[in-house]
Amino acid sequence: MKNDLKMKAVLSIAGSDSSGGAGIQADLKTMCCLGVYGMSAITALTAQNTTGVSDIFEVTPEFLQKQLDCVFSDIFPDAVKVGMISDSKIIRVTVDTLNKYHAKNVVVDPVMVSTSGSKLIKGEAVNSLKELLFPIADIITPNIPEAEILGETEIRTKGDMETICRKISEKYGCSVLCKGGHCINNSSDVLFHNGKITWFESLKIDNINTHGTGCTLSSAIADRKSTRLNSSHWS
Repeated sequence: MKNDLKMKAVLSIAGSDSSGGAGIQADLKTMCCLGVYGMSAITALTAQNTTGVSDIFEVTPEFLQKQLDCVFSDIFPDAVKVGMISDSKIIRVTVDTLNKYHAKNVVVDPVMVSTSGSKLIKGEAVNSLKELLFPIADIITPNIPEAEILGETEIRTKGDMETICRKISEKYGCSVLCKGGHCINNSSDVLFHNGKITWFESLKIDNINTHGTGCTLSSAIADRKSTRLNSSHWS
């Protein structure tokens, strides 16, 4: 299949989830449902299920590089979603390759902790995320704990969410969607885009099936961006 496909193509750079609910598996399912051609470059294998992550096996930077080159040299993606990317060397390969091929519509889900509470990124890699990856992203989609780490501020109110989105956006030059799933009374999300705040109001749903929700959302955003004629739109 070549890049003259009428169907839009989206690349996910993320980890594999053996239970199929998150990571690459969730991304490809989302892409299929939304009618785009999904591709993947796997950054790590994880042994996990909905209750936790028992082990992580990272690919080498060299192997990730080969995956990315194979994709970009044959089926150029209309959008790129970046998920679990836990090591500084892996981050650098990703950023260098996206710059090399002038990748467009880059959506970054700064995966730091799984829904079950397992840590998915090395401490030193957080700085690489901020310094290298965020500046080339169109939009990043942190949840509240991730936004607190990135913005170095606690979130207690809707006003705090707005402030931290603005702070992160202005620092890294990208749109920011802060997900409200960790709020107590609701799960409303807030977007800071082109200097404007937009709220997506949602009631809290009492449901334990939250494994992979962030992966699904960020993939859906990438899918949406790939189908927009004007790539300046975030959604």
